[in-house]
Amino acid sequence: MAEKKLMKGNEALAEGAIRAGCRFFAGYPITPQNEIPEYMSWRLPQVGGAFVQAESEVSAINMVYGAGATGVRCMTSSSSPGMSLKQEGISYAAGADLPIFIGNVMRGGPGLGNIAGAQGDYWQATRGGGHGDYRCFVMAPNSVTEMANFPHKCYEVAFKYRIPSMVLADGILGQMMEPVEFKTPEVDPKTLTEPAWALGVNNGRAKRIVKSYDLKEGGVEIMVNERVQRYKAIEAAETMFEEKMLEDAEIAIVAYGISARVSVAAMKMAREKGLKVGLFRPITLWPFPKARIVELSKRIKHFIVVEMSLGQMVEDVQLALNGRSEVHLYAKPGASVINAEDVYKVMEKIIKKGAKEYAAAK
Repeated sequence: MAEKKLMKGNEALAEGAIRAGCRFFAGYPITPQNEIPEYMSWRLPQVGGAFVQAESEVSAINMVYGAGATGVRCMTSSSSPGMSLKQEGISYAAGADLPIFIGNVMRGGPGLGNIAGAQGDYWQATRGGGHGDYRCFVMAPNSVTEMANFPHKCYEVAFKYRIPSMVLADGILGQMMEPVEFKTPEVDPKTLTEPAWALGVNNGRAKRIVKSYDLKEGGVEIMVNERVQRYKAIEAAETMFEEKMLEDAEIAIVAYGISARVSVAAMKMAREKGLKVGLFRPITLWPFPKARIVELSKRIKHFIVVEMSLGQMVEDVQLALNGRSEVHLYAKPGASVINAEDVYKVMEKIIKKGAKEYAAAK
């Protein structure tokens, strides 16, 4: 039977990373993710790892770049304004094809905003965030158990495809407590093979260089195009999503993270009223599960996107559907918590509007 333990989301993410083989962490305090570095500060030494509280977010991401270049499973974490400071370093890591792992526990913004949970970093996370042509593998948990288990998948994908990976959560998930079940096997770093590209003690082997640039004419183009092929492979093999009650649905809610949990409650309210509503939850925000949304649009003509932002993921839904179905948005920006009753009211209006249009057409 899998182990269960009552944990806070941030602590579960940190423990999950350690169980996935993380042995180096560098970070800097910022609410609402402070429990991650605090947990790492005492837990990593217990397993022979190293913890560094850097003097800034910029220093932290560059320390992780250095650790990643040696092939060690490493991690940094922050919250929204701190993530903005890390973007140059993440771009460098992407350019050097380094498999680093990042935790972003989002807060309200822009600017310093507030310390409440939000989802306003979607664009930053899924579009790369820094300069240049690159992507990060991004997973969005909606429970503390997923916070605990997603680091394993992030490291797996990061090392297989040599890409930065990220868990994108919000402050609510980071601070809430739930019984946690660690479902993934614990990784002993001693059993991992040193990557062929990693820096380290020479021992007579050929010299290795890790860099994010190529100044020869056409060099960067070759590097980026090779990277694009790996991105296509990730889209084909690593896209993840969850569906609830979509078999007979006339309207599909699309939501991730804490918004998806609220949307499940709204979906149940709608079902009790006889409204055929289902939920589609992207688990990977990049790659976004666009192919499945297109398939669903063959029979579902109304999609409502629920976000704790101005509306960011909605653009990926619109791009995927390309006019095949109507896309509606319920947005709650500024780190204001959404509630199931408001989501339900929006769905009710959409379905009633659709019924009237259908009656008029008849």
